[in-house]
Amino acid sequence: MKSDTINISGLNTAALPSHIAVIMDGNGRWAQKKFLNRVKGHEKGSDTVRMVVRSCREIGISFLTLYAFSTENWQRPKAEVSALMVLLKKFLVSERQEMVVNNIRFNVIGEKERLPRDVQEEIQRTKDATKNNDGMNLNLALSYGARSEIVKAAREIAEEVQAGRLPVDAITEDTITRHLYTADIPDPELLIRTSGEMRISNFLLWQIAYTEIAVTDTLWPDFTRNELIQILMEYQGRSRRFGRV
Repeated sequence: MKSDTINISGLNTAALPSHIAVIMDGNGRWAQKKFLNRVKGHEKGSDTVRMVVRSCREIGISFLTLYAFSTENWQRPKAEVSALMVLLKKFLVSERQEMVVNNIRFNVIGEKERLPRDVQEEIQRTKDATKNNDGMNLNLALSYGARSEIVKAAREIAEEVQAGRLPVDAITEDTITRHLYTADIPDPELLIRTSGEMRISNFLLWQIAYTEIAVTDTLWPDFTRNELIQILMEYQGRSRRFGRV
């Protein structure tokens, strides 16, 4: 299950973002447009996940974070949530060996304890199998919400202050960063959102303070390698000033 070679002519491979984050949106609408069950859209979206992971690995992206399931998604119909968990488990099992072979290290950010036990077990098996890999880092945001992440960090910092281990005036931005799920992950330089929605949807709110954002009208199941390359080329044409002139 190797990917075809990607045509990256015109892309400056020496100036790639080290970390790309993706809000994968539009599975349900894709299915509805084709008069299919929403689950069929998620199944097709899984194929796009495989393509994007392989493409980013081949291009040379160091970190890829995919927003797979939010804390708000638990409010969806139980049948849809159950189907998503089955798809997630299948993905972990089917892609584990490919991650090992292609030197991809797997991680999950979010409230993993809320996931079904069998899914948690497959997550741990995949993490264990890929823990020594030092190529691309693939992070799935599962049962993830940025506000709850920041609340978690605030509580942990408050506990340190209360225990006398951390003076209040020693709290810095780095202090907060160290208590986030992404403590060991650089902030994204590029955030891609599919389906044309112009919102962040509670994703990496702290981490994307200076992230470049690219929004495409393409629904996630229809997202292609070529569009990924085009977005990267457009990103490389931007001037990232970080508030400076």
